[in-house]
Amino acid sequence: MGINDQSDAEANLQIAPTDQGMVRLFIESGSVEIPMDFDPEDALEIAEEIRAAAAIAASKR
Repeated sequence: MGINDQSDAEANLQIAPTDQGMVRLFIESGSVEIPMDFDPEDALEIAEEIRAAAAIAASKR
């Protein structure tokens, strides 16, 4: 499956700081749980990439 392939898969996403000073993305789908921790600098870079992708997607509407 590629980034442009449609999917009916459902997942929950939670984003929060940890008590260790990291930013955690927690993805849950069925019985699968994926915690991903990032240092704050990397989390800000990811946030910028999400904003850029959202802006591009919005411009295509």
